[in-house]
Amino acid sequence: MKKYRLRVGLDVDDILYDCNAYALQCLNEREGIAPPLTIYDIRGWGTSGTRADERISYFSDPEFVAHQPMFAGAKEFVRRLSSVADVFFVTAVPPACMSARALRLVEDFPEIPPEHILIGTRKDMVNLDILLDDGAHNITRTPATYPVLFRRPWNTHLSGLLSVNSYEDFLHLVDMICHAFADERPSLKNGGVVCLVGPTGSNKNAVAKELSLRYGMIKPATATTRPRRTDEEDCNYRFLDEVAFIAEREAGAFLETTVYSGHYFGTSAADIDSIVNAGKCAVIPIDICGALTLKNRYRSRALTVFMQRGRYEVIRDIVARELSPDDKTCRILSLDDEYRNEELCDVAVNADRAPRCVAEDIVVICQETGALS
Repeated sequence: MKKYRLRVGLDVDDILYDCNAYALQCLNEREGIAPPLTIYDIRGWGTSGTRADERISYFSDPEFVAHQPMFAGAKEFVRRLSSVADVFFVTAVPPACMSARALRLVEDFPEIPPEHILIGTRKDMVNLDILLDDGAHNITRTPATYPVLFRRPWNTHLSGLLSVNSYEDFLHLVDMICHAFADERPSLKNGGVVCLVGPTGSNKNAVAKELSLRYGMIKPATATTRPRRTDEEDCNYRFLDEVAFIAEREAGAFLETTVYSGHYFGTSAADIDSIVNAGKCAVIPIDICGALTLKNRYRSRALTVFMQRGRYEVIRDIVARELSPDDKTCRILSLDDEYRNEELCDVAVNADRAPRCVAEDIVVICQETGALS
C-alpha cells in the first residue's frame, strides 16, 4: 500500500461543469431547433457529421467557459475527495479560455491549491495514481495507474474500461484503491448480490444460469434495447426500444446501465432490492462499472467474483460471436483492462473449467458467508 496520499486527477468538462448539454442548450436557443437536440444525439467524442457538431464552436468561447453550470454535488464531491487524496484538475481548453477556466476553478473549489490546476491537451504527460475523465481517448492514453471513465452517452459503447456512473461510485472506488474501505467482509447470510465480473467470453452467463438452476440464486431480468433472438424466453430479458429505455434510466429505474454492440442493457433497482430484502441471493453477470455501483449500494451484502479464464479461450469466444468487426476489435483490445479488474474484486475463480464446476466453487465461497446451506 502506498505510504503517500493518492494523486487523483479530475477532468473538468462534463465531470464538474456541464459542457456538452449546456452547449446544446445554447445552440437550441440560438437556432430555434425543434425538437431540441439532447446529449443522446452525441454518439462519440468530437465531430460525427450531425447538427450536434455545431455545439463545439462554444468550447472556444471564454464567456461560455466562464458560465458553464456546475453539476449538482460537484462541490461536495471535490471536498470529500480532497480529504483522502491530493486532487489535481486536469483540463483542456483553448488558450483564449485558460484564464476563464482557472478563475472558475479557484473560485468554486478553494480547497484545491491553484498550482494543482493543470491546463493542456497532453493529459498523457501527467503522472497520476487515478484519472477520472469522460473522454475515452484520454483514458486509453494516460499513464495513470487507474484510469477511470465517467460514463456519458458519448462513451457508453466502450466496454472493459474501469468506469463509474456517479460521484459516489468514484469515491467508493478511491476508498477501495486506498485499502480504506471499512465495511466488513462480504456476508450474504441475510440476502445479497453475487456479481460475476470478467471479460466477454469468460462464461459469466453460463455460470449465472447454473447458480440459478441448481442453487436457488435468482437472476434478475435485464432490460435491453437489443432485438429478441429466436426462441428467447421472456424471463431472460425485458425488451424495450431506445426511447423507453432512456426514459426509464432518466427516471432512476436502473442501478446501472451499459452498452454492448450498440444496444443498452440495464439492471432494475426494484428487481434487485426485492430479492435482497427477501433474504435471497441475486446473481448478476455484470461489467466492473456495474459491479462497483452494486458494491456501493449493498456494501458488505455484495460479493464481486472475478472470472479468470485464459486469454486464448476468451478471444476465441469473442471471435465466434455474432458481433461487428469493430465490436470484436474493441473487446479484444480492452482485455488488458478487463483482466486488471480482478484487483478490484473480492475473490477470483478459475473459469477455464465447465460452468457447473465454476458454480460449485462460487457456492462454496457463498457458504462461507452463510448465504447458502
